[in-house]
Amino acid sequence: MIPALILFAATYVLMLVFSKYRPYIALGSALIFILTGMLPIADVLPAIDWNVILMIAGTMGLVALFIDSKMPELLADLVMEHVKNVQWAAVALSLFAGVISAFVDNVATVLMVAPVALEICRKLKTNPVPFIIGIAVSSNLQGAATLVGDTTAIMLGSALDMSFMDFFFYQGKPGMFFMVELGALLSAAILYFIFRKEKSPIPRMNTRTQVTDMVPTYLLCGAILLLILASFIPNKPAVTNGLICCTLLVIGLVYNLIRKKSLSAVTEPLKSIDFETIGLLLGLFLMIGGISARGVIDAIAGLLAKAGGGNVFVLYTVIVWGSVAISAFIDNIPYVATMIPVIASLAAALGVDPTPLYFGLLSGATLGGNCTPIGASANITGIGILRKNGHEVTNGDFFKIGIPFTLAAIVPAYVLIWLIFGV
Repeated sequence: MIPALILFAATYVLMLVFSKYRPYIALGSALIFILTGMLPIADVLPAIDWNVILMIAGTMGLVALFIDSKMPELLADLVMEHVKNVQWAAVALSLFAGVISAFVDNVATVLMVAPVALEICRKLKTNPVPFIIGIAVSSNLQGAATLVGDTTAIMLGSALDMSFMDFFFYQGKPGMFFMVELGALLSAAILYFIFRKEKSPIPRMNTRTQVTDMVPTYLLCGAILLLILASFIPNKPAVTNGLICCTLLVIGLVYNLIRKKSLSAVTEPLKSIDFETIGLLLGLFLMIGGISARGVIDAIAGLLAKAGGGNVFVLYTVIVWGSVAISAFIDNIPYVATMIPVIASLAAALGVDPTPLYFGLLSGATLGGNCTPIGASANITGIGILRKNGHEVTNGDFFKIGIPFTLAAIVPAYVLIWLIFGV
C-alpha cells in the first residue's frame, strides 16, 4: 500500500508543479501502476469510467458543431444585452451553469456553457480564464442539489432509497437542494467580489448574430433532455450517458456531411475533441484504480471513521472536512462508494440516524473537488478548453477562485445539515 500511496502523491505534486504536462505525467504514472502490478491487468478496463470518457468526447464534438452554427455568438449577444458590465456577466454565466448542472452532468455543463463565455470574452477583449473557472466550480457545486445532478448524488439516493423529490424535502425537512442553493448564493457573492474590478461596461450591439443552422442547437438541447430522462431509468447500463452523447454526435456528423458535402464536415468536429484532457482523465482513473486495488482508499475511509470516535458531531465534522480534503485530490466517485457502507455500519453501531453523516459526505465530497485544478473532471475539462484556446491556467489562477468559493459553499451546508438533521 505504501508504494502506491507514494507514487500517487508524487504524481499529484508533479502535476501541480508542471501543469503543462499533466496528461503525460498522469499517463506515465498509470503505466507504472500497471507494469509494477499495483493495478492488476484485470482491473485496468474496469478502473476507467468509460461513461465520462464517452460523454466528454461526444459532447465536445457536439459543441464544435454548436460553435460552427454561431449559436454561442447569439447567446453571448443576448447575455450582453441584459447585463450592465463584465462583473455581472461573469456571475450570470456561473449561475446559469449551476442551474444546468443541477440536472445534467458537470462535465457536459462546462462543455455547453464554456463556448458562450469564450465568445463574450472575445467580444469584450477580456481574459476568459476566471470566467471558465467560475463556470466549472459552479457546475461542481450544483451537482449535489438534485438526485440527477451528479454520480455521487445518484449513489447516495440509491443507498437511502431516495426519490427525486427527497432531495427537496427529506423526512419532512428541507433537503440537500436548499443547503446547496444557500451555498450557491453565498458563493455567487464571492464571485461578485472576485470580479469586483471588472467594471467595464458592456457595449450595446446594433445587430444580433444570425445563426446559420439550428440543428446543432436541437442536438445539444436533445442531449440535455435525454441525460435528464436517462437518470430516471433503473438498472441502466453504466455507459448510458456516454452513448447518448456519442450517438447524437454521429447523427450531427452525418447531417453535417450531407449538408456540406465535404469530408471536412466530419473531420473538423472530430479534431476539436481535446484528447489531452481525455488522456489526463484516463491516467487519473487508472491511478485511482491502482490505489483502490492496494487498499489506500479503504484505509483512508477507515482512518476518517476512527477519528470521530463515539461522538456523532465530531464524526460528522470529520466526514465533512475530511471529504473536502480528500476529494481535492481523489476522484469523489470511488471515495463516496467506499464511504457509504462505512457510514451505514457506523450509524448502526452507534444507533443514530445516518442522514446527517450521508449528507455531510455528499456535500464535502462534491465541493472538495473545487479546491484544486485537478480535483474534479469539470475543472480538468474547463482548463482543457482554455488551453485549447491558447490560455494557460496557473495553480494560482485556480486557487484564488476555487478555495474561497468552496469555503463559501461548504460552511453554510455544514451548519444547516447539522442543525436540521443532526441536533
